[in-house]
Amino acid sequence: MTQLFFFLAGLIALTVGADVLVRGASRLALSFGLSPLVVGLTIVAFGTSAPEIAVAIDAAIAGQSALTIGNVVGSNICNLLLILGIGALVTPLSIAGQVIRQEVPVMIGASALVVGLAANGQIGQAEGGLLLALLIAYLIFLVRQSRRASQAEQTHFGDLAAPGADGHWSLDLLKVAAGLGLLVLGADWLVNAAVFFARWLGVDDLVIGLTVVAIGTSLPEIATSVMAAIRGERDMAIGNAVGSNVFNLLGCLGLAGLISPTGLPVPAAAIDFDLWVMLAVAVACLPVFLVRREIARWEGGVFIAYYIAYVIYLVLDATGSGALKTFTIAMLGFALPLSVITLIAVSLRQRRRGKPR
Repeated sequence: MTQLFFFLAGLIALTVGADVLVRGASRLALSFGLSPLVVGLTIVAFGTSAPEIAVAIDAAIAGQSALTIGNVVGSNICNLLLILGIGALVTPLSIAGQVIRQEVPVMIGASALVVGLAANGQIGQAEGGLLLALLIAYLIFLVRQSRRASQAEQTHFGDLAAPGADGHWSLDLLKVAAGLGLLVLGADWLVNAAVFFARWLGVDDLVIGLTVVAIGTSLPEIATSVMAAIRGERDMAIGNAVGSNVFNLLGCLGLAGLISPTGLPVPAAAIDFDLWVMLAVAVACLPVFLVRREIARWEGGVFIAYYIAYVIYLVLDATGSGALKTFTIAMLGFALPLSVITLIAVSLRQRRRGKPR
């Protein structure tokens, strides 16, 4: 009963924290001359990735590298399939040009880099330092790029609505801090309860990290992206998901590899399958975003269905179920080809009509 109480309390804290965070971050975007997309890629992404960072550090110190790897990989898959899927169900998510040209390629590059570094079975301290250095450079570039764009707009249109003119930026910053605090606290309560139930069922660390902990630590991203979509901050919803993936790969794994004195061992199962699924999902986003320029509601449903299929596969594999082979054949031979054909057909139809949906 105690664990159930913390589970429900965590959900409430996540919902309230996401609402407060989006309100404050949206106004901070104006106060500091940053676009909502960049705020989502930086401030919000860092805040909602705080649970993953905390889990990565704790697990690395405790020597539970499988939990760290599973959490990051599982969270990234969850961010793209489940979070964007739910956000698109709330309202179709239009894709900004910067996301297609810059942010998704950065995410794909970070994913490919991690797959390459993990191929030898370990992410050492040198690799961890490299990942952290790349994250810092990426953040500096984003902030400078956004401020240059903001200054150019003010020069062109005049300073008719100067950011921060109302003098309330400190209150907005307080809202962001309070929202982040509630998100981290809520995620901590929920994840601890979920891990308790998973261990009671006898599931190993990698699967726990890929499923229970990944979904639990992604709840801040889910809550924030959904609230951003409801409030019309679609750029922030997209930026939060993509930015969180970059933070997870470069920040979480970078810190974990740097802190762990013997490096971060990577489970063979993750090298053989899960890391490649993470990379494939990231790569698949680019043509979808490029052709459609939005995630429609039906595509959001497809994203969620694929995430559910991935979790089912993990559960069947972990339990040694005889249904695993049949399920795999059905997914690869029917469900995946059908959805690809449908996407191509819808995209060609829209191009023929000459207007987006």
